[in-house]
Amino acid sequence: MNSKGKRKKSHRLASIIGMALLLLSAVIGCRGNRADRQVTNEVQAHDLPQIKDSGELVVLTLYSSTSYFIYRGQDMGFQYELSEQFAKSLGVKLKVKVARNARDLIRKLQAGEGDLIAYTLPVTKEWKDSLLYCGEDVITHQVIVQRNGRREKPLKDVTELIGKDVYVKPGKYHERLVNLDKELGGGIRIHVVRGDSVSGEDLIAQVAHGEIPYTVADNDIARLNRTYYPNLNISLAISFDQRSSWAVRRDCPELARAIDEWQQANAASPEYTASMKRYFEISKATPHTPILSLREGKISHYDHLFKKYAKEIGWDWRLLASLAYTESNFDTTAVSWAGARGLMQLMPSTARAMGMPAGKEHNAEESVKAAVKYIGQTARSFRYLPEQERINFVLASYNSGIGHVLDAMALAEKYGKNKHVWKDNVEKFILLKANEEYFTDSVCKFGYFRGTETYNFVRDITRRFELYKKKIKP
Repeated sequence: MNSKGKRKKSHRLASIIGMALLLLSAVIGCRGNRADRQVTNEVQAHDLPQIKDSGELVVLTLYSSTSYFIYRGQDMGFQYELSEQFAKSLGVKLKVKVARNARDLIRKLQAGEGDLIAYTLPVTKEWKDSLLYCGEDVITHQVIVQRNGRREKPLKDVTELIGKDVYVKPGKYHERLVNLDKELGGGIRIHVVRGDSVSGEDLIAQVAHGEIPYTVADNDIARLNRTYYPNLNISLAISFDQRSSWAVRRDCPELARAIDEWQQANAASPEYTASMKRYFEISKATPHTPILSLREGKISHYDHLFKKYAKEIGWDWRLLASLAYTESNFDTTAVSWAGARGLMQLMPSTARAMGMPAGKEHNAEESVKAAVKYIGQTARSFRYLPEQERINFVLASYNSGIGHVLDAMALAEKYGKNKHVWKDNVEKFILLKANEEYFTDSVCKFGYFRGTETYNFVRDITRRFELYKKKIKP
């Protein structure tokens, strides 16, 4: 073989050896990567020890009246409060992340975006293989929402629904009614309310006000709404029981065990009892009385305070009195279901921020002084509005917290309404913030809100103010 042939052969040999080395390094690299991934997976495991080490518990939940919402700038909700209590038992801080729906909750959990689902997640075969259910075993079912009327007795058996008009939104309540109608051989007059401007809780309110005879709701939602409308009867169940609970990833058995143990110990605690009463038992309706003395021209025993401090914000003192009437019925000892206190019903965090001394929440003058300071600060956020509109927006913010008002303004602008006008414009969208189609809109930053209260709050105060102006001298 000549020298040229030898060189070609050595080149081929070198190429073969090079390829073999490349393949070998690739195999070793793959094995190394797999090993690295295994180590990474072990590091990423986030069970109870890792949560305690991080000092933070991240819970996933959904916006709703029973789970989580923001009220007057404060995080609230039954499931939220239980989460707080559990985090406190671990000695860690609580962080809340809100998902779009139940499937998004599970996706976020599996992706490691949270440690546990703090929401009454239905126990189903579909999810049982991928989740560890834990915590309180909540039993829910659907009920007929009706009134305790004097003329007509409440229904006590599902067969009595035959010939009755029941109003529901599309979805699971409608599906259950259709199936029940088939089981009974027909006769239930089912009315599907399709407009997205009406929520399920709006239908409950319509039943309470006598506008419609019947609707359907889950029993926990019905219980909560009965605290607003004590004339409701929710005793007639129309579905089988559904088990629900919290959930964690299957690779977090220590966390699941800790939740189970905490739940058993916490169920009898004062904190759990207080939360249960706050959302499902304490009446949220404030009783009201008429003007103190029309003959003497007195609205309340605190008129001198309203006159003294209303000047600081350029308000008519009778408007400030109307606000106090709506908030507390002039009761300095009043404590709301949400924890607002005193004559002007300030939340504790707001009172502190306004400089109210600790322990003075029920002092009439301190309450009025702090409220006026808060009103003045809020008014500056709407300083570009005409006076009457500014008053409307300030009153709305006083009731709901400014965040929900800003959301309603953003929705009004998006849907072609005037975001600088309250009546028949922004007020319509504060109502719609109870509907999932709206509070999940990308322009909303503060989630679910029961806007009926704020809508009525502004109207009631301004209407009463006009009455005061006619009957009480400035």
